[in-house]
Amino acid sequence: MFKICEKVPRLLRFLFTIVLFMTLVFVLLHLAFWMVFEDPAAPLSSADFWKSLWIGSRFDLRIAIIMILPIFFTGWIKWFNPFYSKYHKYFWLSYLTLFFSVIAMFYIIDFGHYGYLGLRLDVSALRFLQDFAISADMVMESYPVFWITLAYLASIGIFIFLINGLYERCKAQPTPSYGYMKTFLIGFIALFLVVFGFMSKLSQYPLRWSEAAFSSHPFAAQFTYNPVQYFFDTRKNGGISFDKDEVIASYEIMADFLGVKDKNVSSLNYQRNALPMFERQTQPNVVIVIVESFATYKTSVDGNAMNPTPIFKALADEGYYFKNFFTPSTGTARSIFTTITSMPDIGKKGTSSRNPLIVNQHSIANEFKGYDKSYFIGGSASWGNIRGILTKNMDDLRVYEEPDYAASRNDVWGVSDIDLFIEANEVLKQKKGPFISFIQTSGNHRPYTIPDETYGFELSDTKDELVKKHGFESNEEYNAYRLMDYSIGYFIDLAKKAGYAKDTIFVFWGDHGLNGTPGPEALKADGHSELNLGSHRVPFVIWAPGLIKEPKIFDKVISEVDVMASIASFAGISYRSTALGRDIFDPAYDKSEYAFTVLHTTPLEIGLVSDKFWYKMKENAKEGSLYSLQSQTPRVDISSENEIEAKKMHDLTQAIYKTLEYMVYHNQREHLRD
Repeated sequence: MFKICEKVPRLLRFLFTIVLFMTLVFVLLHLAFWMVFEDPAAPLSSADFWKSLWIGSRFDLRIAIIMILPIFFTGWIKWFNPFYSKYHKYFWLSYLTLFFSVIAMFYIIDFGHYGYLGLRLDVSALRFLQDFAISADMVMESYPVFWITLAYLASIGIFIFLINGLYERCKAQPTPSYGYMKTFLIGFIALFLVVFGFMSKLSQYPLRWSEAAFSSHPFAAQFTYNPVQYFFDTRKNGGISFDKDEVIASYEIMADFLGVKDKNVSSLNYQRNALPMFERQTQPNVVIVIVESFATYKTSVDGNAMNPTPIFKALADEGYYFKNFFTPSTGTARSIFTTITSMPDIGKKGTSSRNPLIVNQHSIANEFKGYDKSYFIGGSASWGNIRGILTKNMDDLRVYEEPDYAASRNDVWGVSDIDLFIEANEVLKQKKGPFISFIQTSGNHRPYTIPDETYGFELSDTKDELVKKHGFESNEEYNAYRLMDYSIGYFIDLAKKAGYAKDTIFVFWGDHGLNGTPGPEALKADGHSELNLGSHRVPFVIWAPGLIKEPKIFDKVISEVDVMASIASFAGISYRSTALGRDIFDPAYDKSEYAFTVLHTTPLEIGLVSDKFWYKMKENAKEGSLYSLQSQTPRVDISSENEIEAKKMHDLTQAIYKTLEYMVYHNQREHLRD
């Protein structure tokens, strides 16, 4: 063993030994955390324990690798090599000691923070610095600070002793002389090991914090996190804060808007225990298809003369079509967050799906008791860190992603949409009981890759000049739209052949739209496109051949936050809504039809869409602009001529935003009332 090590350059011996040693220390600290904080009354299962420890050790390895990176990348240069002179030794040992000291302090504070609040150390802990004197007194009175400090200093001393001993041992061992080729090969292998250790897996996405949220057991994720990485993840993805006085001031408006019967401003209760608008004799299956970049103005249901989505239009004609449906924001990850949580994504530093502080949310999807739950995505659920939002908030959810499929990869987004539907059908047709399944498409997105196998789909060779007249940027995008439509039809045919279509509610909507205009040849144009609402307005269709006997077109304005509440109602399921989700079939909301929008600029631009107007304002502004969606000049601000309407929409927009800032931290399942 030692003879093999002697053939490795001493710099690599020194650094890789540090990595292994620090990783082992971190793993032992993981075990210490588990031994101290696990609740004996609700222990982790054996499977959750080992998976948590495995994922956590990979986070630990990443921190250990970060520790040695400066030496790894500079130590090959003679004047930066720690073995060049005693001064270089002292410099790098001082660096390593400082790094270790900081990490050790993180662990000490993390243990204390969890013991005090039951939460791992995150960026919100910085609030204690605002009242430093009080916080310091609390710490002094609550913890054995003297003994903790002594242990801290002792750990630093032990670290210095061990690292210095390792240094001297490596220095005493000779480094063999290599030619250029062997030196290059050794360097390449070392770089590969460092990159692989940091990424933790050979895939498109590295190991991310969301993989810690694999279990519904609340302690599993807490046990998995490395406190250093977790703190910086929350710092990077934080940015949402709230003023409780402003939330309280908005409570009456919001309680009325949401239909809260048990109003309580003291507890800020937003929970509604809703009965469905429909009665079902049996539990229907539910298939939710979230369609990539599905702007209404580019579809056949909105009269686009290119007729790119005839199959989708046929489904709309046979079901319920909601023509004024809006997503709060653009971006797929934000849309998935909205769907699962019934809250718009108002995150300022990246999408909220990437924020570990708010991964735990109540989802109406979890109200489908007794339902088998599955989620199909063509690529990886690590994209956008949506895995955490999915698995943390839906019990017993099975996520299917690229490695689970027999189909081959189509492009950066994984398997093609049509293959995704085929794979989903293979799973769904085996289900024995009721199921709720999500299918997230991606083909209608750059690079608009058409797969080699299209199962009968034929490409259109249309000139770009023609398709641009109808809102498409190129023939490639037009064909991607057409293939997306064909794939939906192919899936419906498979579901019919498999026999579950008649017992299933199929729901379709776009994850977001796209800015643009339908072009001069479109059958219909209005203020939505001129005001860039095309990025928010997408078609929403419910197709249920066994339940819908009289098709209908709905003009009412609805939002993506309403989808899970409305699907539950249509399926005949009672549910608890704690966020913004409202049942679009409930006539009680017919006089307050609005859709909240947010543009992630700095500062945020928030707004509210009604059947006639769009009100826009900067966050926290005292006034904004009101635009008519039915005017010949929709870009003209008409707030001065409509002061009452502008004031009403301003107050509701501001109330929704202020409530969301609070709600995103107070929508956890443990806050539910029986």
